[in-house]
Amino acid sequence: MLGGNPTMRKIARSIERAAAVECTVLVCGDTGTGKELWARLLHRSGPRAGKPFVPVNCGALSPSLAESQLFGHEKGAFTGAQGRALGIFRAAEGGVVFLDEIGEMPLELQAKLLRVLQQREVFPVGAEQPVPIDVQVVAATNRNLEEEVRKGTFREDLYFRLNMIELRVPPLRERREDIPEFIRFFSRLYSARYRIEEWVPSADVLAEFCSFDWPGNVRQLSHVIEQAYVLQIEPQIPQRSEPSESSAAAGGRLPCLDLAKLRQQAIKQALEITRGHKARAAKLLGVHANTLTRMLREDKLDTAPGDGADEE
Repeated sequence: MLGGNPTMRKIARSIERAAAVECTVLVCGDTGTGKELWARLLHRSGPRAGKPFVPVNCGALSPSLAESQLFGHEKGAFTGAQGRALGIFRAAEGGVVFLDEIGEMPLELQAKLLRVLQQREVFPVGAEQPVPIDVQVVAATNRNLEEEVRKGTFREDLYFRLNMIELRVPPLRERREDIPEFIRFFSRLYSARYRIEEWVPSADVLAEFCSFDWPGNVRQLSHVIEQAYVLQIEPQIPQRSEPSESSAAAGGRLPCLDLAKLRQQAIKQALEITRGHKARAAKLLGVHANTLTRMLREDKLDTAPGDGADEE
């Protein structure tokens, strides 16, 4: 893990304790702060390091097949079940299951996950008996789960079960002293990947990068630098929104941003860079391919495929 921010060092110590006692861990933080990296560090730091690490994007689980995907199924359990499937939890036996975007898991599935955590066993679809499991669970979210509990969209008992140890990863704007190290790291990484001379920012440019708030956090910083290497231009911070005269008169606050428009612009730019390849565009945006497909549908954007638009 890069950076010497005191909060990050504190998180690293908590990771060591969580890995030693093998309890459930909840990692909270904004999108792009590296929550999965912390989960992988926990896996490597404990006695389960030699066993599987299985990441699951809860927001990308198929609504009709989620239970089977997580807990497995028996042959003939439902239409199309031509064979027996272990499911994610049994495939991770002895290791770590990372449940990303846990706040997007449907309530019905939350109840079944709670039973798995309490009883340490899964009930495959179509099975007559439960199957014991030995896994450590790490969940992550960019949502405020306490607020989701108050709204009734997340089970309180599951929240408490997951929250044995809670780690809150700070956004990049709260650890600006780490930005120069990230820039050096990503510059070396993409210089080697694309075989281009390493970019070294001037003092003025570095100051601009450190003063920018980076709403997409480390992931956004990484993408800005990688895009510059792909396009063979000098990396530039995303365009700032200038305050209007009325907002300045009201105390210098920035105007409300049209988030929908910004999202559409980002999607279009990613598709242009990848020549319409949706899977690669999703990776560039830092979202799952299914999530990008949903956003394209919601925003009614032109999704005419380019070369390999739907292929990895």
